[in-house]
Amino acid sequence: MARIAGVDLPNEKRIAVALTYIFGIGIPTANRIISLTGVNPDTRVKNLTEEETGRLRQVIESQVKVEGARRSEVAMNVKRLMDIGAYRGLRHRKNLPVRGQRTRTNARTRKGPKKTAGAIKRIAAAPKRPAPKPPGA
Repeated sequence: MARIAGVDLPNEKRIAVALTYIFGIGIPTANRIISLTGVNPDTRVKNLTEEETGRLRQVIESQVKVEGARRSEVAMNVKRLMDIGAYRGLRHRKNLPVRGQRTRTNARTRKGPKKTAGAIKRIAAAPKRPAPKPPGA
């Protein structure tokens, strides 16, 4: 199992697909990395040599922002939008969809489970009965 950028790549996948398991690397970036290193994109991760793994690791560390650095960059971008009061920042702050989706229905991933609003039947209070009189009174 190859470990690159702190991520264990799945053994049975092709290297072109396995690299996408690293946060910050998608298919186009993975293809660019593979072409730079000269690794066959059809090679399975378990069949990679130590030299190929080293070349991949070296290119990723030097040219691509991945994992922690990438996550913090994304978080800072969102925080900047919130700080300047941009519309997208307000949507992030309210935990609503940011990219123009409708919210009247759907949007459950962002909004969470439904909170039912409206008339809720109250249980009618039982009429009070006078306390029973003690015997002989």
